[in-house]
Amino acid sequence: MNIRAATQDDFEQIWPIFRDIAAAGDTYAYPRDINREQARQLWLELPRKTFVAEEEGRILGTYYIKTNQAGPGSHVCNCGYMVSAAARGRGLASAMCEHSQQVALALGYRAMQFNFVASTNEGAVRLWSRLGFATVGRLPRAFHHPRQGDVDALVMYKWLAE
Repeated sequence: MNIRAATQDDFEQIWPIFRDIAAAGDTYAYPRDINREQARQLWLELPRKTFVAEEEGRILGTYYIKTNQAGPGSHVCNCGYMVSAAARGRGLASAMCEHSQQVALALGYRAMQFNFVASTNEGAVRLWSRLGFATVGRLPRAFHHPRQGDVDALVMYKWLAE
């Protein structure tokens, strides 16, 4: 597997991953019916950088990195990760998160924050915790899960700088 910077052409393979995850509505606070152009803007245009994880020319996962807040908070970044259903369980999210932390430091960020992790996304919560992220906030019933109703959203944070 290779993790590299995404190109505009990569969106052809990113879109089905994004579309399926957004449509499920159980991990990201994106409209479940988001259209292709809105997704392209959110994933490729607005972030500071976007990356893909590929194997033999096939994109299996993707992530973005962006500044979480302006001004006095600009040393903290935010990332979002998506893995195709066919590639889950192979360690891609872990590899992309570790890669993103290296990229964050190279870009001058000193911390990383995940703003809105659905508490029901147990795999992500477990993985981020294992990678050193602390749950620093809990937003009661802030995420509307399509099957479980209103569930808590977590704010997770990791200081990256030595």
